[in-house]
Amino acid sequence: MDTTAPFFWGSATASYQCEGAWQEGGKAESMWDRYLHENDLENGDVASDHYHRYREDIETMAKGGQNAYRFSLSWPRIIKNREGEVNEEGIAFYNSLIDTCHEFGVEPFVTIYHWDLPQYWEDEGGWLNEETAHAFEHYARVCFDRFGDRVRYWATFNEPKWFVMSGYLIGNYPPALQDPEKCAHAAFNVMYASALGVKAFRAGGYEGSIGIVHSFGPVDGVDDTLDTKIAMRFADNYANNWILDTAATGELPIDLLTDLNRRFDLSYITPDKLQALREGTVDFLGLNYYSRVLVRPYTDGETQLVVNNSGSAFKGSQRVVIKGWFEQVLDDPNMQTTEWGTEIYPDGLRRGLIEVTRRYHLPIYITENGIGVAEDVSQGEVQDDYRIAFMKDHIAAIKAAQEAGADVRGYFVWSTFDLYSWKNGCRKRYGLVAVDFENGYTRTPKKSYRWYRDFIAGEQTGKPYQEEGQR
Repeated sequence: MDTTAPFFWGSATASYQCEGAWQEGGKAESMWDRYLHENDLENGDVASDHYHRYREDIETMAKGGQNAYRFSLSWPRIIKNREGEVNEEGIAFYNSLIDTCHEFGVEPFVTIYHWDLPQYWEDEGGWLNEETAHAFEHYARVCFDRFGDRVRYWATFNEPKWFVMSGYLIGNYPPALQDPEKCAHAAFNVMYASALGVKAFRAGGYEGSIGIVHSFGPVDGVDDTLDTKIAMRFADNYANNWILDTAATGELPIDLLTDLNRRFDLSYITPDKLQALREGTVDFLGLNYYSRVLVRPYTDGETQLVVNNSGSAFKGSQRVVIKGWFEQVLDDPNMQTTEWGTEIYPDGLRRGLIEVTRRYHLPIYITENGIGVAEDVSQGEVQDDYRIAFMKDHIAAIKAAQEAGADVRGYFVWSTFDLYSWKNGCRKRYGLVAVDFENGYTRTPKKSYRWYRDFIAGEQTGKPYQEEGQR
């Protein structure tokens, strides 16, 4: 790791959520293209039109003082088919995007996979097929070869927990399965693919560092009883450890494997693959933090996962129950929550960073942190004081963790601008910059963009930003 690099103050996007141009530039179909079109759901065909507006977007980031841009590459835009043929138009697009970052003094922080699996691999079983892991290794090598002279920060995967659990257990993301055994199999293949990608990076002698990005949910319990402590361990394995332990130490949690082996066929976990995990550990951890995971002991009932993908229009109650393991508390009246029912809990980030540092002793980047809100962008600058308050509180939590010894080296707001938010569509807005999806995709910085710009300037000059009333 480059310990001389500046602290990164940036923001983040993902290819499917922002690029659009779903049939342009030789891009192949992704699993999300197929799934959303077949189910007649709001899609990312155009998204934020970043494919055509990336220069404007990166320049806006630079004018906002941001010195790093975390974005993802689209596998189906780069690799045409199962044979691994490279799409030179896709390479040219990302070359131009990366060059534009450097032109404006913005460090590219690149995620190789942010959920948009090529449909040609989904047709072969997706992450249930070990060949997909080897295809990922080939894709990663192409990325390193073509962009590695200008990219120094790589992440293999974004949030394995979310796309695996949502795709194979909850069933609200493609491939829309609800099968615990297949979920475990897909999870292993993803972590195996990540290790293969890391090994390829090291074997190629590329400069820079490589990590993984995890949807971090520090686990708390409702009390200090033994039953709750056991539930917390199950929840930590479910929410965190199968990614972080595996990526950072090369070892899957043995108690998790013991429990799964009682119920499922795990014969695909072979000694050679376990060795690959040990040889493919990461240089850093990227943590996406939105909330903690508060749990109580499991009581009864089948595994049940109900999530809010519609904000205030959601009817019913969110519910996370993993049979025999734990129940997540989502209905505490004392919780402060977003419109989508996500608890706002900055202190979970502080304590979580301290715990991750204690366990893994690796550099950390906060690769996503933000709040999704339904906003009216038609009336000029969005006065998103709630977003500013959210950012202030979470940055304060990071600083407190740093004082306690956490090696945090960057903070990326989710998101750079409003984008397509998966099953939530474009109504759920996270951006520092408003995108008017109804009127030509015009961009208008929000109040939070200006606040972040002034805050960063204060950090870089050593003169902490003060509100107007404090000056």
